[in-house]
Amino acid sequence: MQSLFESLEFKHGPAMPNRFMLAPLTNSQSHEDGLLSHEEFVWLTMRAQGGFGLTMTCASHVQELGKGFPGQLGCFSDDHLDGLTRLAKAIREHNSVSSLQLYHGGMRCPEEVTGVQPVCPSADEETHSRAMTEAEVHQVIADFISAAERAERAGFEGVELHGAHGYLICQFLSAEINRRDDEFGGSLENRSRMLQQIISGIRSRCGADFQLGLRLSPERFGMQLGEIIELTQELMREDQLDYLDMSLWDVFKEPEEAEFKGRSLMSYFTELDRGTTRLGVAGKIFQPDEAIQCLDAGCDFVIQGRAGILHHDYPNRLKQDPGFSPAMLPVTRDYLRSEGLSDRFLDYMSRWPGFIEG
Repeated sequence: MQSLFESLEFKHGPAMPNRFMLAPLTNSQSHEDGLLSHEEFVWLTMRAQGGFGLTMTCASHVQELGKGFPGQLGCFSDDHLDGLTRLAKAIREHNSVSSLQLYHGGMRCPEEVTGVQPVCPSADEETHSRAMTEAEVHQVIADFISAAERAERAGFEGVELHGAHGYLICQFLSAEINRRDDEFGGSLENRSRMLQQIISGIRSRCGADFQLGLRLSPERFGMQLGEIIELTQELMREDQLDYLDMSLWDVFKEPEEAEFKGRSLMSYFTELDRGTTRLGVAGKIFQPDEAIQCLDAGCDFVIQGRAGILHHDYPNRLKQDPGFSPAMLPVTRDYLRSEGLSDRFLDYMSRWPGFIEG
């Protein structure tokens, strides 16, 4: 248990006071123009106060047309600075590292949400997305970098790039989705060029103490495990990232691809030569012993979503009581309200089968 409450240092930025990171969670609580709402402020600051060593925001879109969900927090305009500044300050005041997740939904930005046709590395008939021009690719790279600068101006101690779950960065990495024939398509090197340019741009234009993380998912959405292992190792060798947040769906599962079965998906990443890059994992880490198993397996920290929804003070409770047992599902709407979820967040959570009673 003690290992969960040891501090964790990074190459850049402040150390996490423990090994618990709050997962970036979609919740539809902010205003439609991307401005921070009171409800979103309460939800996140309660988790910082509850002991999460790093408090991550929901996915925050770097372009207005990159919005994938109603009520999504924005970071594409200086109009968002006041709210972001207030949020970053409050998170830091609770001794939690503050991080803004940067995102563009690409083909997963419905026209009914944005009012415009979605974009994608290549045209996609199923989502009615059009292929991005080369100029638009360069623009989205610039906008990711500008959003990181904006987050730094707001007082966030770092950002995380959302490269997982079939969103725009992930779409570029996917040989199935990305069928371009320019410098951003074809080989893995070309398909990862957008991501690499975003990383190097943030490193060159943000301060020496600014933290940079990346979320990746090694399966689904056209991802090939062998390629993601190769990319992850390369990123670790380049030593520009402070941490990798590997979203595995279930940290103890075996890979889907037959050639990789016989061991856990997580083990393919814990065995890499990570240098100074820290490794975190996400996926059904709910019970305290599951978090301990991840550290024992070689991870540096754990990323929790469901646990953080059910208990804003999960880390503090566990530190005070090693026998702490999390609430079992389903729970009532009133229970979740007491944990800082607004009615809009509750409506979103009602889509999760078996989560809310009734």
